[in-house]
Amino acid sequence: MNDPATASGTAVHTLDRLAATIRSRRAASGDTSYTRQLLDAGLDHCVRKYSEESIELVIAALRPDAGAVTAEAADVLYHLLVLLEARGVDFADVLVALDKRMPASGLEEKAARPAKR
Repeated sequence: MNDPATASGTAVHTLDRLAATIRSRRAASGDTSYTRQLLDAGLDHCVRKYSEESIELVIAALRPDAGAVTAEAADVLYHLLVLLEARGVDFADVLVALDKRMPASGLEEKAARPAKR
């Protein structure tokens, strides 16, 4: 098993690179970039695509094939970053929000959130 500190640093670096690549695809041709096609299709399409990929991950997680879970999880992360780009939310801001939650336990952090209506 990988060292969690090393794996997490690599993961963040990879996700940062992927977010930057997705951002750069706004300037690419839709003829050569799937990401550009997704962004051109608009926010609603990106949301639907993320939802579809999330469901595929849930289905894969209920089956014995760990490789399918890995592949679907990668799809979910990619489509999440595309959705964030389509919505104009910087991935770095998401990481900041996560960093702010880290000092508290999950139960404490959730209890401190404002109630949803």
